[in-house]
Amino acid sequence: MDPIVFAIVCPFAFLAGIVDAIAGGGGLISLPAFFVAGISPHAAIATNKLSSSMGTAIATWRFARAGYIKWRIALPCVVGALVGGSTGAALALLVPEGVFAWIMLAVLPFVAFFVLRPHSLSVEGESAFSLSKTMALGVLVAFAMGIYDGMYGPGTGTFLILLLNGVVHMKLTLANGTTKAINLATNVSALVMFLINGKVLVPLGLAAGAFNIVGNYLGASLFSSRGAAVVKPLMLVVLIVFFVKIAYDLIS
Repeated sequence: MDPIVFAIVCPFAFLAGIVDAIAGGGGLISLPAFFVAGISPHAAIATNKLSSSMGTAIATWRFARAGYIKWRIALPCVVGALVGGSTGAALALLVPEGVFAWIMLAVLPFVAFFVLRPHSLSVEGESAFSLSKTMALGVLVAFAMGIYDGMYGPGTGTFLILLLNGVVHMKLTLANGTTKAINLATNVSALVMFLINGKVLVPLGLAAGAFNIVGNYLGASLFSSRGAAVVKPLMLVVLIVFFVKIAYDLIS
């Protein structure tokens, strides 16, 4: 494979890892790099899953070690997301992608407005629910976002953090940690299918994955030290990039 391909993809995989660990949405940065490098769409998506799975595994490990993942809550959420993902993939065959893109184009400004609110993304959480209610709401959010991921996908990690913090009232640290566990499970399940079907460019995926690991490691460290102060700006950048991408895709 041409070394130029590695030179294009790997730096963006590193940057995507930083963003993904802090605010989610790293795929909005890494995936276009594969396209710019001339990789076909199926191979790009599949290879990006390999690199992002490697980075997310490191971020999940870092968050778990820091105590940001409560597995009693995270594991049911993972199951809910996997069920939702398979449901969304089936629904994707019935709903044209363009329809969903128009919906997201209308929704994103309201999401950005929510992020900009003074008390959004609370580090401590607004009010603690009981364990059973937290689990139920968490599974519901994970299932709903699993459907979104299966139908459309971009920005899933960002939306998970927002919903787990704003709706389930998880502390920002727990919301981000739970999101990483969910993302890791869904990424690996998709990666297995891509590997079975021979769509992954393994050498490129491993190289990009190494850069993504470093980015996720640094991003997790920044999140642990600075919390919401670094999450909000990056999350707004992710939402703006997502909005521009959808608008461009619809226009073109």
